[in-house]
Amino acid sequence: MDNILFRNKLVAMEFKALRVFNEVVRQGGFTRAAELLHVTQPAISKTIRALEDELGSSLLIREGRSVRLTDAGRIVFEQGQLVLAASERLHGELEALGQLVRGQVYVGLPPMVGAAFFAPVVRLFRERYPGVELILTEEGARDLERGVMAGKQELGVTVLPVATDGLEAMAFSSEDLCLLAPADSAWAAHQDIGIDDLRDEALILFNQGFALADRIDDACRAEGFKPRVAARSGQWDFIAELVGARLGLALLPRRLCERLDPARFLWRPLLRPPIPWHLAIIWRRDAYLSHAARAFLALARETLVAPAAA
Repeated sequence: MDNILFRNKLVAMEFKALRVFNEVVRQGGFTRAAELLHVTQPAISKTIRALEDELGSSLLIREGRSVRLTDAGRIVFEQGQLVLAASERLHGELEALGQLVRGQVYVGLPPMVGAAFFAPVVRLFRERYPGVELILTEEGARDLERGVMAGKQELGVTVLPVATDGLEAMAFSSEDLCLLAPADSAWAAHQDIGIDDLRDEALILFNQGFALADRIDDACRAEGFKPRVAARSGQWDFIAELVGARLGLALLPRRLCERLDPARFLWRPLLRPPIPWHLAIIWRRDAYLSHAARAFLALARETLVAPAAA
């Protein structure tokens, strides 16, 4: 019988029957195999006959209490060893994934979000699941929404409201933007700052594709002007350095402003109107989330959402 034909049939065959056959061959007969498998000898004989009927070939030659392989039986035994070994590896891999012994997960973060929020989450994830590879990518929120929908990342972070259909979201932070200026600037005397006050100011904004860039553009448009853009960047700390170099002003989330040196920078809440920075972890609604992605999501809920709610 052709080896490929046999192999195809073996794939569809019940593993139980194949294991019984292999044990009979290893033990050299039905009696010892029945003892090791804790079944009766007639049950062993019935299983072997069913296997021979399914394959359409005699597999064993009975010689008293012992057995000898036919040519077809030798092929089944050799190929069966490979099938059973592959089955064991498959179950081992699945069990390892279920226990998060190994695997990988792709998570997308906007550049300003990683250091501000996710360093503790990443640290805990690495401590609990050292065998799982955590692959972090940095993009703007809107690009991440498209990436999650396309399967580029399993999880991402965006600014609410979500602009892309088909995504689920778990909110974890809510704050507003603040005006960032050099510490010795005239803005130190201002407390009630509105977007209209920035009409004639040079601004350093986030790159297009960042949700906050759209928010600021929309807020300026609502006041009847287009922002004067001195520069754009995808890195919030570089934006801050450009402010320190007096290239212009910036609008950054309060949490990021609080990280800056007060000897060099001052910040004031933007009040008229406030521009919200509401963050959420997103995933595709109809997609399967891997064990690793679910574990990361659970740690984010434990580290970011629960403390915020409390």
